[in-house]
Amino acid sequence: MTTITLPWPPSTNRYWRHPTTGKLAGRHLISEEGRRYRVAVQEQVLVQRIRPTSGRLNVEVMAFPPDRRVRDLDNLLKSLLDSLTCAGAWGDDGHIDRLAIERGPVKSGGEVVVTIQARGMP
Repeated sequence: MTTITLPWPPSTNRYWRHPTTGKLAGRHLISEEGRRYRVAVQEQVLVQRIRPTSGRLNVEVMAFPPDRRVRDLDNLLKSLLDSLTCAGAWGDDGHIDRLAIERGPVKSGGEVVVTIQARGMP
């Protein structure tokens, strides 16, 4: 079992950008904020010495929002899981069989604590 603490992720709505003009019109791209978040996750994977977990996975997320604004928890998952995949915490987020997310109390700046466990292990 592996646990990693990460900064608060951008919502799905801010993770992507969709240019409407120019050469990239009609494409779905990761926003600058999304790219910065990916780098922050990669740094934390290195700093916290997270080793890749392989096989089928159970993932639990405890989300500590930065303030009391109403937020949809599911909007955090895409940027969070994609960034962990990019950082090498696992092979692919398609290997997740069980995914649970829970809202914790407000924490200044916000953070998420992610627990990764290979399936079939206690």
